[in-house]
Amino acid sequence: MKSADRTGVWLVGARGSVAVTTMSGALAVGAGDAPPLGCVTATEPFERCALPAFADLVFGGHDILGVPLSDRAARLAADGVLPPGLPDLIAAGLGKVDARLRPGVTADDPRPQDEQIAALTGDLTEFRETYELARVVVVNLASTEPVTAPHPAHACAATLRDALAAGEDVLPPSARYAWAAAHAGCAFVDFTPSAGARIPGVAEAFTSYGVPFAGSDGKTGETLLKTVLAPMFAQRALRVTSWSGTNLLGGGDGETLSRPERAAAKIDSKDRALRSLLGHPVGGGVHIHNVPELGEWKTAWDHVTFEGFLGTRMNLQFTWTGCDSALAAPLVLDLARLSARALDVGCAGPLRALAFYFKDPVGTDVHALSAQYDALVSWAHERLTASQEVVGEE
Repeated sequence: MKSADRTGVWLVGARGSVAVTTMSGALAVGAGDAPPLGCVTATEPFERCALPAFADLVFGGHDILGVPLSDRAARLAADGVLPPGLPDLIAAGLGKVDARLRPGVTADDPRPQDEQIAALTGDLTEFRETYELARVVVVNLASTEPVTAPHPAHACAATLRDALAAGEDVLPPSARYAWAAAHAGCAFVDFTPSAGARIPGVAEAFTSYGVPFAGSDGKTGETLLKTVLAPMFAQRALRVTSWSGTNLLGGGDGETLSRPERAAAKIDSKDRALRSLLGHPVGGGVHIHNVPELGEWKTAWDHVTFEGFLGTRMNLQFTWTGCDSALAAPLVLDLARLSARALDVGCAGPLRALAFYFKDPVGTDVHALSAQYDALVSWAHERLTASQEVVGEE
């Protein structure tokens, strides 16, 4: 018999830095060994939303790597991401998660895609049944994929099913995970800029199966500041003439985004928000550089030029230095808790109200952080505290 209190959180890319930081933090917060700093859902506006408790989150996931989670946690502690004593404190909990991890799929997996998806769906179903979970949320934390080329089969769920049944390779890995989540009745969160559930046929599957999805591309640093500062310029009638951003990062993200075909998706996600906020395109662009010596840390330097009264030229510069895993992990926990509750109350299709957490939110063109926060709180009060079933998002 399933427990009404236990929520499964299935992480794609479970041995990566963000995933391990997320699980380590959840174990520490759930045991009362750390405060939930950075978790918006732990603040007063969400107290009546009946969200899953941190201690009731059960983690599993997919990853193509085999390094033990305890080793990854020790490495993160050595890099200053986790507190020094935390890996030893949560070693038993991470050991249990290790036993739940499965291999997953890759872009060059030789199996037919329908066979891969069946295996992923089976992993999710087994996870839910074995651990008697009331609900499961799948969160994609894998490396950013190259931009997905359009394919006629992407148009709707029916054409996708036909193409997969015919043995065609039509979906990137992120969309295979999303398709499996929809078919297994799991909520899905895409924390990456990869295609995932944004492919029309995949998005349609979530609606038809009556389960929600959210995304995409978690907003943790430079773009977070843009969504606060850009509305200021627009509201004060100051015309921004250029906005140049230089991003220096190391670790797995730095290596992944050093490849132009993968960086393209991230850059497009960042630029789209700025164009929407200012109401016009600006020059400058985003530049990403891999600096391996930075490890888990990243620095963004932005230079903004703008014109004021009588065309007076001025500029703004800011530097943001942060640990991406520590910034992302509480957002992942928020998204898992909110999506789990949305699944409980019957939300289906894109969760537009979760735009607050993303650079490129699905289902909405609202990018200003304050407006996104107001929408999130309003949705939580209207939908997540209600006892009646909700048919879908509006």
